[in-house]
Amino acid sequence: MTPQTILIVEDDRETASLIARYLREHSFSVALASDGREMVRYMSHKRVDLIVLDIMLPGEDGLSLCRRLRVNHSTPIVFLTAKSDEVDRILGLEMGADDYLVKPFNPRELLARIKAILRRRATVWATSSGNTTRRLTFEGWLIDFRLRELRDPGGAKIALTSAEFELLQVFCERCGDILSREQLLSMTGRQGGSFERSVDVLVSRLRGKLDRIEGASMIRTVRAGGYIFTPRVDEA
Repeated sequence: MTPQTILIVEDDRETASLIARYLREHSFSVALASDGREMVRYMSHKRVDLIVLDIMLPGEDGLSLCRRLRVNHSTPIVFLTAKSDEVDRILGLEMGADDYLVKPFNPRELLARIKAILRRRATVWATSSGNTTRRLTFEGWLIDFRLRELRDPGGAKIALTSAEFELLQVFCERCGDILSREQLLSMTGRQGGSFERSVDVLVSRLRGKLDRIEGASMIRTVRAGGYIFTPRVDEA
């Protein structure tokens, strides 16, 4: 099998070399970029399965790069940050990151998080490929599991992160059910603890992309319960 490629965007050469060496020892292909320009240049002609992205970079910072990537790319992103405040972590999630790790960190933990993200992504692909329908509609929207695409009622493609796509898939498959944060974490393969707050962030991001009428959200908050996806979902 062709090894999966991890792009490390990190200006500290010692840190980048440490991560690269460790990931290569565990059968990953690794590419290095020291700033946003090198990252964009590499991604313009090479396939990348996941990006490990430092926040504090020369020139354009990691948060800005992540936001820009999310316009056209769903490639999973793991942030590296020296800031441990929850507000900073939530900001990273709001920009579209799939996970974050605070410096200094253990390479084994980074490896575990990378594997977990890629495993979730592979599981979604496998589930989608085994589904004879592969496409669902709700209120004029179309979600295609095989292509991992979401299109609005006008046919325009809406960019979703891998975490957003997985959450929307759960909502579509369990439409009309009240789902707690713990259930959503379990169904998307994420851990508990600090990730519970990430569910709220992901829901907020999905609402921003799905809701066209202010005050009429497709994802309704249930007090002391969790969330419910209200539209009727049909096979396309």
